[in-house]
Amino acid sequence: MDVRILSFDELPPRLAYDIWRLRQEVFVVEQACPYPDLDGRDVEPATRHVLLLDGEDLLGYLRVLSEGPDGEVARVGRVVLAPAARGRGLGTPLMQAALDVVGDRVSVLSAQAPLAGWYGAHGYVVSGPGYDEDGIPHVPMTRPTGG
Repeated sequence: MDVRILSFDELPPRLAYDIWRLRQEVFVVEQACPYPDLDGRDVEPATRHVLLLDGEDLLGYLRVLSEGPDGEVARVGRVVLAPAARGRGLGTPLMQAALDVVGDRVSVLSAQAPLAGWYGAHGYVVSGPGYDEDGIPHVPMTRPTGG
């Protein structure tokens, strides 16, 4: 397994294709959430794409966005594992790499409610009321500065 952290400009075309294919396969098709996945945030200079690879196979992905006037808040999102990679503990190295990118910044994310405990194990706490997003219960979560 190999974890890579890349900016958009560093993404080889094939990996970029694999990322968007995986996000579409899971978020749009499997979870039946038609939404505009290509939201313009992937190409922002401060965005970091965190990839979990087995050779050339993309097993997992997430992105870390910078928010706030000075990028003082990190937003972790689009966290996804390929269906064949689930249940093997592979989300942990992906999230650990994300936290390396986050550094000492406050970090926020929107968690599917059943996964709140998993994010909690990485230092996140529920920071507001739950809500429904495309029929899936979510909760906002925050990881304080430095976790």
